[in-house]
Formats: sequence, C-alpha cells, structure tokens
Amino acid sequence: MLAQGIPADSVKRALAEVFARPSYRWVEQRSARSWLRERWAELQDWLDALEQSNPMLFKVIVGALVVLLAVLLVHIGYVLWRVLRRAPEPRGQAAVGPAAGWDAGAHFRHADALAAAGRWAEALGHKFLALVLELDRLRALRFHPSKTPAEYIGEARLDPPGRESLTDVVGRLYRHVFGAAPCDAEAYRAFGAAAQLVIQHARPH
Repeated sequence: MLAQGIPADSVKRALAEVFARPSYRWVEQRSARSWLRERWAELQDWLDALEQSNPMLFKVIVGALVVLLAVLLVHIGYVLWRVLRRAPEPRGQAAVGPAAGWDAGAHFRHADALAAAGRWAEALGHKFLALVLELDRLRALRFHPSKTPAEYIGEARLDPPGRESLTDVVGRLYRHVFGAAPCDAEAYRAFGAAAQLVIQHARPH
C-alpha cells in the first residue's frame, strides 16, 4: 500500500481506529465466583507454603481457627436456647403463657402473645417450637430439646413439598434470629403461614 502512495501514518491511524472498536476489545469477564475461587486457591497455597516453612505457626493458626469455629457453634446454640426456652410472660398477660412445657397449642398462643407485645424474635422461636411439637404429635418427626432446627429437616417424614416448606421455615428462623434480619408483623405472619403449610403436608390425607 505504501507503493501506491498511501502514507504510513494513514495506515497506522486506520488500523488504530479499527482495533479500537468494541468488537475488538478482548476483555476477560470475571465473575464473583471465579474471584472467590482464585482467593481460596491463593489461601490454600499460602497455607501449604506456611506448613512447609513454619510447621509450628501453621499448627497455631489451624488451632485458632478450630477454636473460633467451636466458639461460633456454642454461641449459635446458646442463642437458639435463649430463643426457644420459655420466656417470661408479657405484663398483664400472665394467663397467656404456656400451661405445659411441651404443648404445641400453648406455644402457638404464647407466640401470638409475644408478637402482640412486639417481641418478634421470641415469638418466632415459640412458633417454631410449636410447629415441631405438632409435627411430633403427627409422627412426622421426633422432638428433642437438644436438636437444632436444621436437624429436623433431615429427619422429617414429609413429602417433597412438605420438606421444602420446612426448609423455608428453618431458613426464615435462622435469617431473623441469627442473621439479625428485621422482623415485623408481616414477617411473623409469613412465618406462621409457612409453618401451617408444613403441618398440612404432615397430616394424613
């Protein structure tokens, strides 16, 4: 082309304009998942290198992480126990509290009383406890005060829609109680509706 009298500057300028178009911009698209995988791989490489270079420090770090995990699990269990244990009755409503320790109907009523007093987290705890007691009565699972809500999902004898509904209820409980998600009258109503759906699937047809 230079032999035909086209200046070299014109050729370079034309090529620059062509390759500046969007179709020629080869930029790698990175997702959050790939970024997390890369960071996890880097962490593993760093731990492997640390284990080789300083085994003692590696053991100290792993031990600290195990202790931290144990503390978190104990804290979650303690918070759940605080939520599910029998709470003091709201003032002026002493007769509404559970008359028996493990009576589903009493816990349903107590949950509504707590909700009326604006104590939403405690109300959700009693509502869930009432649900589990009702499922135990229907022989859909076996209640035990030491079990976590997630354990009931695996052992519940429910059809697939019922198990899905129970998973939704447990997810709502964890989200509002442990995840500190805001809870109000609407969230409490939705939780109760989801719990009733689980009971419907547990009842013999």
